[in-house]
Amino acid sequence: MEKLKELWELYRSQIIMGLVILVGLVVVIGQRVTSSHAVDAPAATTMSSTASSSPTAPSMSGRQPQRICVDVKGAVKQPGIYYFKHGARVVEALRAAGGQLPNAEMKAVNLAKELTDQQVVYIPTVGEQVAPAPGSEQATSSDTGTSSGKAPININTASKEQLCQITGIGDKKADLIIAYRQEHGQFKSVDELTQVSGFGEKTVAKIKDQVAV
Repeated sequence: MEKLKELWELYRSQIIMGLVILVGLVVVIGQRVTSSHAVDAPAATTMSSTASSSPTAPSMSGRQPQRICVDVKGAVKQPGIYYFKHGARVVEALRAAGGQLPNAEMKAVNLAKELTDQQVVYIPTVGEQVAPAPGSEQATSSDTGTSSGKAPININTASKEQLCQITGIGDKKADLIIAYRQEHGQFKSVDELTQVSGFGEKTVAKIKDQVAV
């Protein structure tokens, strides 16, 4: 103890100075460490928020099909099934079907409407009244007045399958209508059906509300 007292007396000032310097170093180092953490924390927060706000890549399971399928029928030159990219419009469907026929009614057809998968694009003829079917793009929306609520079938543009949907018309009569149409051109009126073999006035009267020209 005596030696420690002697050393303290001899080197007291040096020891105090050394302790002051040591405390100062500890304080300076502590401040630098604290400021370093304060700088790093906002950077980490920014990176985290940026990562969370960036859009995630779409999953393969949520992708829409590459093409849509549309049925174009009515007063067009080449009715049929056509495929388009998403975002295609009715005007593109009409163009794919070869364009409208001279007797097509185009006044109320919305050529700018976007197509959807499984849609029916139906172009009626002048004077034809049709009830819009679900998913279809039709020129008119007036009621047909038929008891069944179905749109009348255009005997000038209908396929054999469509003609067979008319009450009382089977494969044979459908073929006769198509043959007459090919030989004499389009029907001018529904009553002209009486000129087709197998169609009398009574037969035409029964189906008159189911057909149109």
